[in-house]
Amino acid sequence: MPLSPPAERELSHDRTIVCRGWRRADGHWDIEGHMVDTKSYGFPNEYRGFIEPGRPIHDMWLRLTIDRDMTVVAVEAVTDAGPFPICPDITPNFQRLVGLAIGGGWRRAVRERLGGAEGCTHLVELLAPMATTAYQTIFGERSRERREAEMRGDAPAPENPDRKPALLNSCHAFAETSPVVAKIWPNWHRSPDTEPAESSTTR
Repeated sequence: MPLSPPAERELSHDRTIVCRGWRRADGHWDIEGHMVDTKSYGFPNEYRGFIEPGRPIHDMWLRLTIDRDMTVVAVEAVTDAGPFPICPDITPNFQRLVGLAIGGGWRRAVRERLGGAEGCTHLVELLAPMATTAYQTIFGERSRERREAEMRGDAPAPENPDRKPALLNSCHAFAETSPVVAKIWPNWHRSPDTEPAESSTTR
């Protein structure tokens, strides 16, 4: 267990999120997310009656089909369980994601299309780990393809050293001052005691 031993306690709520990335036969990718909320105790619900312990309060699914450029080409959203009978009515709005690219500006674009009453809080929340899963899926496969090409003796096209890496400054490890960036993107590395470039976009 990576955390320290906890104080004596009793489980009250469980939220389980599972995200998976699938490579399709047609060259696209399916990124699927599933969210389930349960309580360890039963409670009354005006619309669903008494909800037994362990019975889902929220049980929701999302599938984003994306191309190699991380652009959404198809969406499917399903609400199997929600606290209110009208919860599933909003799922058609998630078709507004079609045509958006997962990358810079993704969260803002999602909020513009599905924020507030235009969406479902829980399905919108699910899009964040799904976007990360999309990155892990696509970039992992690209790395594998490069390794396999090198093993076959094929020369993969070199990456443009002047093109800003998409992950630069996205986290602590990919900070432009980190030793990780110094090794994998040396053209984009700077010493911690030098002035930062203007948003690292003018190089």
